[in-house]
Amino acid sequence: MAVENVSVAFKLYCLTVMTLVAATYTVSLRYTRTISSGDLYFSTTAVCITEVIKLILSLGMLTKETGSLTRLKNALVEHVFFSPKELLKLSVPSIVYAVQNNMAFLALSNLDAAVYQVTYQLKIPCTALCTVLMLNRSLSRLQWFSVFMLCGGVTLVQWKPAEATKVQIEQSPFVGFIAIAIAVICSGFAGVYFEKVLKSSDTSLWVRNIQMYLSGIVVTLIGVFMNDGEKILEKGFFFGYTPWVFFVVFLASVGGLYTSVVVKYTDNIMKALSFASGALLVCVSIYLYGLPKQDTLKLSHKDTDTESKQRLITV
Repeated sequence: MAVENVSVAFKLYCLTVMTLVAATYTVSLRYTRTISSGDLYFSTTAVCITEVIKLILSLGMLTKETGSLTRLKNALVEHVFFSPKELLKLSVPSIVYAVQNNMAFLALSNLDAAVYQVTYQLKIPCTALCTVLMLNRSLSRLQWFSVFMLCGGVTLVQWKPAEATKVQIEQSPFVGFIAIAIAVICSGFAGVYFEKVLKSSDTSLWVRNIQMYLSGIVVTLIGVFMNDGEKILEKGFFFGYTPWVFFVVFLASVGGLYTSVVVKYTDNIMKALSFASGALLVCVSIYLYGLPKQDTLKLSHKDTDTESKQRLITV
């Protein structure tokens, strides 16, 4: 297996972008599921559209990598259309990721974004365990200690906004935590499985992404019509969509591509650490959002009265 060397700056760039995208995605998704006015969109359609966009972006990146449409066609014929075994192999993480993404929507529909992010950090020890079991890697006691210390440290982040945000739907914390538990397991397994597939051959990252997203589109379409088929036929596929929803889909698509790059050139534990940093950003942003707003109008009137009194005293 050939090892591709990339600069430390590139790795840091990918980790930074992925962290920012993940934090923004969590807050935005929570907003669309609870705060947005109007009718609620179908989360299964958003997951499906995300897979389609990621496929299109991966095709674009593969076109750039191959350098010509002829070589692109040859790559697709060789690795996609005439490689059913490879497609079947990549269908495993695509199914698991589809479940994970739907669980994220369910969890953020029932839990605050900060609670979701803090609890979701259980993926760090889960990913480390999957790395040991599936990739036959060994972690030292210090590394295991660091993993659990990081997980615990993020969990102990204090979040106490001054004013609670109004929510327009009923929430079930129990359902939310069950959804997070499923998402944690899916994230650890699918991430490490995909890393193993990526690093066990010289096949292009974008070819692997295309293989996975093709399966993902099929799986998510099945989920769309199994869960919301009747409602979609009645109201439409894009029912309830707003600019914010499209923004969430865009973030999920870009975040998915950067995640695959991080897995390719680093590993899943680094990916989990990046998401932990994102959790801190989410908690800080929600805390700042919840701070009481200062009434500048009253303040200005008060200052004006004070100045007037001082002038009278001077006169």
